Amino acid sequence: MLSTPALVCDLDLLVENVASMATRTARAGIALRPHVKSHKSAFVARHQLEAGAAGLAFAKVSEAEAVTARLRGHYPSRISALLTSPIAGSALAKRVVDLGHGCDLMVVVDNVGGVDELASAAQEANIDLSVLCDVDVGFGRTGVVGPSEALRVVDRVEASARLRFGGVQGYGGHLQHVADRDERRSATSESMERLRRVVEALESHGHDVNLRTGGGTGTSEIDIELGLLNELQCGSYVFMDREYRDALGQDAEGRFAQSLFIEATVISDNQESFVTIDAGLKAMATDAGLPLVLGHEGDVIYGFFGDEHGLLTRGTGDAFHRGDRLALVPPHCDPTVDKYDLIWLVRGDVVVGVAHVDARGCSQ
Repeated sequence: MLSTPALVCDLDLLVENVASMATRTARAGIALRPHVKSHKSAFVARHQLEAGAAGLAFAKVSEAEAVTARLRGHYPSRISALLTSPIAGSALAKRVVDLGHGCDLMVVVDNVGGVDELASAAQEANIDLSVLCDVDVGFGRTGVVGPSEALRVVDRVEASARLRFGGVQGYGGHLQHVADRDERRSATSESMERLRRVVEALESHGHDVNLRTGGGTGTSEIDIELGLLNELQCGSYVFMDREYRDALGQDAEGRFAQSLFIEATVISDNQESFVTIDAGLKAMATDAGLPLVLGHEGDVIYGFFGDEHGLLTRGTGDAFHRGDRLALVPPHCDPTVDKYDLIWLVRGDVVVGVAHVDARGCSQ
């Protein structure tokens, strides 16, 4: 019996989700580059690659270091890896170049200073590096803000002896949880128009924009329909969570199974109206609100009860008593996974394996 709280994944549902996204993108003629930030696990990444993924996307250098190193012992092919966050500083640029010795690496930039740092590190290490121009498509977090800024960055890339311009990235993180699909489609269309203007400006100045990467689980079908991106970076589809479940409902983008859960135990049932469980603030990410209690979504409400504990209302059936086990649907899967060393793989009530969270805490 697992000690709780424990992070648990239904292996059959995970495999089903991986296959479903792979099939959707393949039918559309779009490459799939799953984002590792959602699972941080070489085990899951290997399943995605074996299902036909073109490569993997990573948020941070250390995340890519950890997972690609683990995969080299378990996956026979050289991995295509994309760093989706711009870096800053010569020390990190040297780590990026070192990473490029072990995989086919692409890295995004949104500033000529970043180009210069990568160019210097690549020149010193005698290695060629593929660089994408990161484009702000409305979120404002990273990316060049328009065509003229993109041209300055790309011209600087192509002036470097060791850097190659590979294409553009346009990721709309602000679009993924827009609840109304018509609104989500309209907002995504506006974002892709921002990216399209950059692509057209670059091509009109003689730059080949071979790769146009971005998108996510919440906009995946819309991105396919709009047709500008030729590679998708979906991540959360492997697990799903309460936040996506609330936003997407029965939309095409939401038709993935909830495969990830937090198993918890009732540790006290002395109160008439609620019980206490062993999963509190430290057991899950709390940025997206409250978890759901699997199988009791309509009548049991969870409440945070401190760092280590949670409160569950008893519900109409007086369902929970000391020692009972239950499963919570995490509010936000990505940062919840980062709280655990292991993901227990189950079929029904039987533990059939374990996946290491290889890049846990890798945020540098």
